[in-house]
Amino acid sequence: MMTEGENTDPELQTVDSDPSPGDPVDTIGPQIRELRQQRGLTLTRLAATTGLSVGHLSQVERGLSTPTIRQLQLISSAMGVTIGWFFRDPAPRDDEDRVVVRAGRRKVLDMGGLGLTDELLVPNLDGKLELLLCTIQPGAGSADSYTHEGEEAAFILSGALELWVDEKLYVLGAGDSFALASTRPHRYRNPGPGITQVIWAITPPSF
Repeated sequence: MMTEGENTDPELQTVDSDPSPGDPVDTIGPQIRELRQQRGLTLTRLAATTGLSVGHLSQVERGLSTPTIRQLQLISSAMGVTIGWFFRDPAPRDDEDRVVVRAGRRKVLDMGGLGLTDELLVPNLDGKLELLLCTIQPGAGSADSYTHEGEEAAFILSGALELWVDEKLYVLGAGDSFALASTRPHRYRNPGPGITQVIWAITPPSF
C-alpha cells in the first residue's frame, strides 16, 4: 500500500518508457517497484536510505537501467530482503520441488544489462545453503567490491574469472576453485573472450 504523498514524487511524474519485450531488466525493475510500494516507501525515502539518486532508482524501476550487484544489495537491504528475493519462480511448486531442481525449472535472476545470469540450484533459500550456477558474459562482472554475511566457495566450470579479494587479484580458469569469508570485500570479472560459468555456494543464503 502506498503512503500519502507517493504520487507527488517528482520522479513518478515522468512518462514511463516501456523496455523491449523480453528484456531481462524488465523483471527486476517492476519487482523493486512492487516491493517498495508494499513497504510504503517513496522513491525519495528509498534514495535517502540507499544513497542512490531518485533519478537512478526511477530508471531502474522502469527498466531503463540495471543496478549493479552492490546497488541491488543496498536496495534489497533497505527493504528488508536479500538479493535472492528477486529470483523468478518459473512454475508453481509441487512436492518434488521441495527436494529436486529440474534443469528446466530453475529459479533465475537475469541481470541482462550487466551480462550476468544466476540460476538457483537448490529448491529455495529457506535452508542454510545457497547454490548457484552463474553465467558471466565476456567483460561482465560485479563491477564494485561488495561484502555480505557468511562464507562462499566456487568452482569454475568453464572460461576464466578474475577475482579480487581485498583488492588482491587472482586469475582462475576452468577446474580452479576458491573459498573466502564473504565479509571480505570482493569482486569478479570475466576477462573473456568466451562465456564463464561458475558453480557458486554461499552460506547462509545472504546474497
